[in-house]
Amino acid sequence: MPTAVPDGAAEVTGGRTEAVGSARSFALPRGTGRTAARIAALTACQAASMVGLGLLITGPARGWWPLTAEDTVNERLEQVRTGTLTTLSSIASEAGNTLTIVALTLLVCLGLVLIPRLPMWRQAIFLAVAVSLQSLVFLAITESVDRNRPDVDRLDASPPTSSYTSGHTGAATALYAGLAVLALSRVRGPWRRVVAGLLLLLPLLVGVARLYRGMHHPTDVLGGLVNGGLSLLIVGRALLVGPSVTAVPSGTRSARTVAERPPGTTAVILNPTVTDESDRDELRRTLERHGHREPVFLETTADDPGAGQSVRAVREGATLVVVCGGDGTVRAVADALAGSDVPLAVVPCGTGNLLARNLGLPLSPVAALDAALSGGPHRLDLGSIEGDGLPATRFAAMAGAGLDAAMMEHTDPRAKAALGWPAYALAGFGTLRTPRMRVTIRLDGSPAFRRTARMVLVANVGTVQGGVTLLPAARPDDGLLDLLVLDPRGPGGWLRAVRTLLRGRATPRRPSTASTLTAEGDDRHGLPVEFFTFRRAELTFDAPQSRELDGDPVSPGRRLTAEVRPGALTVLLPSREK
Repeated sequence: MPTAVPDGAAEVTGGRTEAVGSARSFALPRGTGRTAARIAALTACQAASMVGLGLLITGPARGWWPLTAEDTVNERLEQVRTGTLTTLSSIASEAGNTLTIVALTLLVCLGLVLIPRLPMWRQAIFLAVAVSLQSLVFLAITESVDRNRPDVDRLDASPPTSSYTSGHTGAATALYAGLAVLALSRVRGPWRRVVAGLLLLLPLLVGVARLYRGMHHPTDVLGGLVNGGLSLLIVGRALLVGPSVTAVPSGTRSARTVAERPPGTTAVILNPTVTDESDRDELRRTLERHGHREPVFLETTADDPGAGQSVRAVREGATLVVVCGGDGTVRAVADALAGSDVPLAVVPCGTGNLLARNLGLPLSPVAALDAALSGGPHRLDLGSIEGDGLPATRFAAMAGAGLDAAMMEHTDPRAKAALGWPAYALAGFGTLRTPRMRVTIRLDGSPAFRRTARMVLVANVGTVQGGVTLLPAARPDDGLLDLLVLDPRGPGGWLRAVRTLLRGRATPRRPSTASTLTAEGDDRHGLPVEFFTFRRAELTFDAPQSRELDGDPVSPGRRLTAEVRPGALTVLLPSREK
C-alpha cells in the first residue's frame, strides 16, 4: 500500500534522516507477487470452468430443460416490445457497453486515487483488476465456445463474438457490484446499503435489457453474471480481505512512538484491518480540534489485538486512549485499561459495535469521537469471565454459549466485511437447528437450578445488532450483570420468544427468586425466555458448547463463570449519557 508523509516531515531510513517534500511517496506492498500469482491461478480456473459450462450448454446439455425453453423466452420478449420499453432497454444496455464500462472504471479509479487526501490505492486496484480480468475471461470464453445468437429480431448490431457469455452483463457485474462492495466497506451512514442495493440492481437491468433486445439467451446472461461475480470474488478476496498483501512496515513512517512523546499524550489504538490512512487522518484532525495534539497511533496485530498496546500507552504516559476497531478490539483495550483510571474513547469501526450502540454513540467514527471528546468521563462496569480452556479475562458487552456463539462461528469474515452486521443474520439461519443444551446455573451462591436452553447470554448491555433489545434491564453502570436463557420449543415457542423480546418489558429475576424453583420442575418450566440479574454466575453445561466473548468465538467448553466488576472502566461519553 502507498504511504503518505506530511509536507516538510522528515523520514528516517536506514539510519539517515532525509527531508521529504510535498510529493507523496509510494512503496510496493510486500506479498504483491504472491498475490498476483494467486489471482492469476484462480482466474485460469475461472476461465476453464466458464468454458466448460459453455461447452456443456452448447453440447450434451442443449436438449435438456430448461435450455430447451430458452428460445421461447426470447420469442415472448420479442412479442411484448413497445416503444417505451425499447428506449428503456437501450439506456440499460448502454450501462454495460464497453466504452461506458471503461470510462466509468477509469474515472472511479482516478477519483479513488486523487480525491482523498490519502489515496485509496487498494480499492482502485481492486476495481480495475476485477473489471479487466472479467474482460480477459470473457474473451477466452468467446474464443472457445461458439454459440449463435437468438433467432429473433435483434435491436442491436451483432458483435463478432459468441452469444455466450453476455459481455455487457459480465462487465456491468464487475463494475457496479464492485462499486457496491466499496460502498458497503467505505461509505459511512444509513444510505450506504441503499446505494449498494441500487448498484447491485444495475447488472440485473443490463441483463434483462440484453434479453429484451434479442442479443442473448437467458443462460448467456446468467453466465455473464457468474463471470463478473467470480472475478470480483477472486480479486476482492486477495486484495480487500486476504492477508497476502501487507502494508509497508510502520518503521518507515514518520510518526513518533509513545516513548518519544511528552507525558500526557493521546494514544489511538486501531485495528488496521478495518481502518486505513484516510480514517487515521480524519481521527487526527478531530483530536486536534479538541486540543489533543500529535496523537500516537498504535496498530493491533493478530497476536496482540489491543491489550499490549494499551498497557504500553499507559506505562509511557498516555492520559487518553482512543480505541478504533470492532468489538474484539474494544474488549481487549477495555480489559487492559480496567482499573487504570485512564479514560477511553470508543470509536466504532467494526461489524457489531455493541458497546458503542448501547452507549448511544454515533456509528460514524468521526462523529463518535467528536461526541466522546465533547462529553465527560463515566464509570462503566465490566464482566469478568473464565472457564475450562478460557483464561480469565473481561468483556464489555456480552458473552454467551449455544446459538449465538454458533452464529458467530459460522459468520464468514468476507460477508462481515461486505455486508456488516446483516452477515450475522444470514449465518443465523443456518444455526437455528443448533441442538438444545442442558445447563446447571448457580447465581450469587444460591442453590443451583437446571435448565434446557438453545442459548444462554451473559450481558453487561442489552441491545444487539439491528437495534434488537434482548435484555431490557441490562445497564452498563448498574453494578449487575444480566442473564438470558432462551429455550423456545416449536414454532409457537419461537413466536412467544420473539413477542417477549419485542415487548422489551420483562422483569428479570433475582437469584433468591430463581432458587425457589423446585429441582423437579426446572426442566419443565415451559418459558421460552427467562431473565435473571446477578453479581456472580456459574454455568455448567452437560456437554461442550460453542462460546463467544463480545462477538468473537472462543474455544468450546463445559463451564463459564462470570462476575461483575463495578465501575472498572472510565469511558468518555456525551454529556446526555452522564
